Amino acid sequence: MKIFSESHKTVFVVDHCPYMAESCRQHVEFDMLVKNRTQGIIPLAPISKSLWTCSVESSMEYCRIMYDIFPFKKLLMAALAAVGPPNPRADPECCSILHGLVAAVEALCKITEYQHEARTMLMENAERVGNRGRIICITNAKSDSHVRMLEDCVQETIHEHNKLAANSDHLMQIQKCELVLIHTYPVGEDSLVSDRPKKELSPVLTSEVHSVRAGRHLATKLNVLVQQHFDLASTTITNIPMKEEQHANTSANYDVELLHHKEAHVDFLKSGDNHVGGNSREGTFKETVTLKWCTPRTNSVELHYCTGAYRISPVDVNSRPSSCLTNFLLNGRSVLLEQPRKSGSKVISHMLSSHGGEIFLHVLSSSRSILEDPPSISEGCGGRVTDYRITDFGEFMRENRLTPFLEPRYKIDGSLEIPLERAKDQLEKHTRYWPMIISQTTIFNMQAVVPLASVIVKEAMTDEDVLNCQKTIYNLVDMERKNDPLPISTVGTRGKGPKRDEQYRIMWNELETLVRAHINNSDKHQRVLECLMACRSKPPEEEERKKRGRKREDKEDKSEKLGKDYESDKPWQESERLKGLLDREKEELAEAEVIKDSPDSPEPPNKKPLITMDEMPTVEKAKGPMSLLSLWSNRINTANSRKHQEFIGRLNSVNNKAELYQHLKEENGMETTENGKAGRQ
Repeated sequence: MKIFSESHKTVFVVDHCPYMAESCRQHVEFDMLVKNRTQGIIPLAPISKSLWTCSVESSMEYCRIMYDIFPFKKLLMAALAAVGPPNPRADPECCSILHGLVAAVEALCKITEYQHEARTMLMENAERVGNRGRIICITNAKSDSHVRMLEDCVQETIHEHNKLAANSDHLMQIQKCELVLIHTYPVGEDSLVSDRPKKELSPVLTSEVHSVRAGRHLATKLNVLVQQHFDLASTTITNIPMKEEQHANTSANYDVELLHHKEAHVDFLKSGDNHVGGNSREGTFKETVTLKWCTPRTNSVELHYCTGAYRISPVDVNSRPSSCLTNFLLNGRSVLLEQPRKSGSKVISHMLSSHGGEIFLHVLSSSRSILEDPPSISEGCGGRVTDYRITDFGEFMRENRLTPFLEPRYKIDGSLEIPLERAKDQLEKHTRYWPMIISQTTIFNMQAVVPLASVIVKEAMTDEDVLNCQKTIYNLVDMERKNDPLPISTVGTRGKGPKRDEQYRIMWNELETLVRAHINNSDKHQRVLECLMACRSKPPEEEERKKRGRKREDKEDKSEKLGKDYESDKPWQESERLKGLLDREKEELAEAEVIKDSPDSPEPPNKKPLITMDEMPTVEKAKGPMSLLSLWSNRINTANSRKHQEFIGRLNSVNNKAELYQHLKEENGMETTENGKAGRQ
């Protein structure tokens, strides 16, 4: 709140006409013992307040909130008349509200103690002390024309009293006055006055009209107005554990809404945490920030340092939850408050504590401390990035730094050029296309493009600048003709990266994007773009030669790939053939073992000799280093050759026939038959 603003002086004018004695028609239960009432007792009838009572209570609630949060400066004029309730039978002309409005203007012209101190300190510059104020008028208007009559009365009164104050040392002229007219009417009736937002009636007077029903609706409207007038904000403390009066062993969670200066929510606005906002329990009249009750921690390591403390005022000061919370804090206790989050760690952002009998809302720092070292620039959004254009960004900051600009400059249309707007415009031009990461750009990594990139951002180019840009483009064309390599980043890519033609296509597209971003600056920027597009459109024979070269490269790559596939498949086929051969030999050996010892046992079938590893056809080795398949096949073949040895009888056989039971012949002298069967005696 600015010093000596409209909030420095606030005057309440409450209508005392006979109509204000009417009932507001909002009933209040006077007899609370409804459930435990003894039979035969007649219940008390509900009561209702008058329009005057509702207006005075709402005004005093406005004063209470303001005094709780700003106790040291009497910002509210102590001019509320000590009069009784209005008389329904009084003459309306004798208690016209016009007398109150005239008295309010007179009160605004009086010098306050703070204004007198400021004028005394400034002495010669006493005229710098402003005199502004606000008049809040609660009345029951007859129509919109009646409201305009009240506005005209205030405007004329200010004009007359400013003339008197100009010739007085004890009065000050009113420089700005806000008139807030609140039309209140009983519940259930239709309003005869329409709402109207703030409107400037004269250079000195502004007016706004609110049409509100009496009762709790009027109190809610003044609660909203006190937040607007004194820059207040609302915070709702949720999940407050409280013991029940009826059941001392049980507890329930309650909510308490607090008002404080809006500076306590600045961190929410800076961080963009809009999810904490919601509607207060009065409805959609105002927004509130929800914070959860948190169990206090005594560990000093987990304490946060405070960045601000602001006085608070409960919205519903007479409710039991508000009373319990204030008593809890005034007894020397503290409450930590956390932001409600669906996921993630707990974020403690505020703390409630009392000092000297006054309760303060402390703002705790939930971000990095200003005393700590700043984070590394590589720890950016989305993870760790190590290829920021840090050097280029430093040069960019030097080119766009702010300096005092003393000499006035004029635009083409003759209007004065504001230095700050000119700096913003230059910053906008320089950032139309400015990649932040090295791997996202090609032209900014090339020294050959620097002459063009440095002058294309200018608002106006000279003929020499255009010539330098054209030379840069011709130089790039020459580089493409020579097939010079480009600084293409291959971070995160596999293989060789894009081909040379693709690299130059990316470079030309990026250069065109840069030039088109500044094409509307002047006609000479258009000439640079025309030169660029002319150089990009290659002659037909050049395009045909490029196509033939690309087709030849594709064929070579395809044949090389097929050759590699064939070489890798050949050892695999040989290993499969050898594996099948070894499996068949195993089956034949298993059949040869099943021979019955009887005269009728059949003659064992002729066996083919097992092919030794020396006689096996060798796998043709591929040119170059051996593949993993070849190494594995050789290992399997070597292991199999050690396991399977040739039958010793087949090795010593004659005509592929071996004699059985030769040891029996040597021991018993028995003759063996020609076919190899043993005889019996």
